[in-house]
Amino acid sequence: VWPNTSVTIPHIWSAFPTPGASRPEISCLLTVDQKRRCEQFISIFESDSVDITYDFVEDIHDGRGYTCGKFGFTTATGDAYEVVNKYTVKKHDNPLAEYLPELKRLAKHFSNDTSHLVGFPDAWRESARDQLFIDIQDEVSAAMSYNPAMKWADSANIRTALGRCALYDCIIEHGGGDDGDSMPSILNRTITFRKGVVKSSADEQYWMRAFLDMRLDDFDHPRDQINIDHQKGWHDDSVQRVYAMITQLNEYNMDWDGPIHVKTKDTDHVIPK
Repeated sequence: VWPNTSVTIPHIWSAFPTPGASRPEISCLLTVDQKRRCEQFISIFESDSVDITYDFVEDIHDGRGYTCGKFGFTTATGDAYEVVNKYTVKKHDNPLAEYLPELKRLAKHFSNDTSHLVGFPDAWRESARDQLFIDIQDEVSAAMSYNPAMKWADSANIRTALGRCALYDCIIEHGGGDDGDSMPSILNRTITFRKGVVKSSADEQYWMRAFLDMRLDDFDHPRDQINIDHQKGWHDDSVQRVYAMITQLNEYNMDWDGPIHVKTKDTDHVIPK
């Protein structure tokens, strides 16, 4: 049984209060190959492929409307709107532009309604043939997920590629907000449980196991209402990606070297070197 998990968001969250605020520089990014392998790992569990599926769009019935593109922008949470808006600013005449008002409305009300998005999936897939749209998905994903994950890793003194990839994967699925299921909240509970941040390179393997176990605990005991409402599906679809990360941790692949063998409940994948 984990210690009290109802604690408020701590120093880790307050260190990065608002988008656009002055933030410390990231001290240690993943290398190009480490990031590529990490994103391929994430892609396996997001779309069952080592190839990033920028054209993916589907209502996966998780209460967030359509899930789209690289690592799951959704129509309910505003990140799909962010992608389409940035795309339209740079290319006014595009297949998705007509959906901007509805995407803005859905994001404002955190609505999973897709009834007024007729034709949206086809428009997303058509747009995904445009390199500009792909580049914008990468840009938004980096701003919302990768860069914040690396900064939070710095705050917890996480230095290894595996540890940083684990935070990146976690923020993709759990988000970087202040709800109880977010990556910052899970990180905070780990800091509380371990009585501090990572103390040394020797400590990091044990620290990251605690973080991954804390993430597993979150699937069993979600805090946010939307995840409580969809707990079984969220748990069943998600625990395997944490188990796969634990396998790499047990093999001491702290540098996130390839090839990486990843087994899911349905298929086996190999992330190339």
